[in-house]
Amino acid sequence: MNKLKFGFPKGSLQNSTLELFRKAGLNMNISSRSYYPIVDDDELEIMLIRSQEMAKYVQDGFFDAGLAGYDWICESGANIEEICELNYSKSGFKSVKWVLAVPEDSKIKSVKDLQGTRIASELVNYTKKYLNKNKIKAEVEFSWGATEAKAGKFVDAIVELTETGLSLKANNLRIVDEILTSTTRFIANKEALNNDWKREKIENIAMLLSGALAAEGMVGLKMNVPFTSLCKVTDILPALKKPTISQLSDKNWYALEVIVEEKTVKKIIPALKRAGAAGIIEYQLSKIIY
Repeated sequence: MNKLKFGFPKGSLQNSTLELFRKAGLNMNISSRSYYPIVDDDELEIMLIRSQEMAKYVQDGFFDAGLAGYDWICESGANIEEICELNYSKSGFKSVKWVLAVPEDSKIKSVKDLQGTRIASELVNYTKKYLNKNKIKAEVEFSWGATEAKAGKFVDAIVELTETGLSLKANNLRIVDEILTSTTRFIANKEALNNDWKREKIENIAMLLSGALAAEGMVGLKMNVPFTSLCKVTDILPALKKPTISQLSDKNWYALEVIVEEKTVKKIIPALKRAGAAGIIEYQLSKIIY
């Protein structure tokens, strides 16, 4: 049987990725004692690995494909093929940012003030590229953790990952610059893509994951609408595309189906009812394939 070797991100992305796979129809069981999840797809051979290492192992062919943060792809400099972007992070469906931060009372106001300073970060290589781009010479050291606590004590500045900025504020740190915005990327080994079966399998998984992500925060609505109210009802709907409308056996009535943002439903359902819609049904979506 053909097998696709797939790298699954262990750590901060693990739970959100597991949920995304579930919505895509790929159900997994991850044991705390094993690095090899059980998945309900016999064609997949999955192993847990840190996102920081993923791109290199995909490049070297240990995995045919995998998921990694764009930040760690840039940091590694790996030669891989990016299949698609999946905009989610450990705490939700959004991007994360790497920022240059300093203590609130620091004299550093811009990147130009970093000349001759000392900076701590996990993202060492990319930080050096950022400094070179700005023609700044500074010492960049690898941080094994607790990076925020080092600013103003052991180093002059830090380059740190943030989603909300709340942790930086809690540690009395000020953002000087945003140096990289990162999202999760579906990546593949270039040689694996030369194999027709592997290419199709990779493209199929990417399609399902993208579809599951596109469905996040969206719901479907079905309703019956009399012909006399059709225009009023369609004017209310903030449709993803034009609604699907089909005539019922009673020629004076139509069935209408549409996809809308879930956050708008509580506002528009009462309006739809008042406009003449009847039999309104709201349903959850697993995937939207464009």
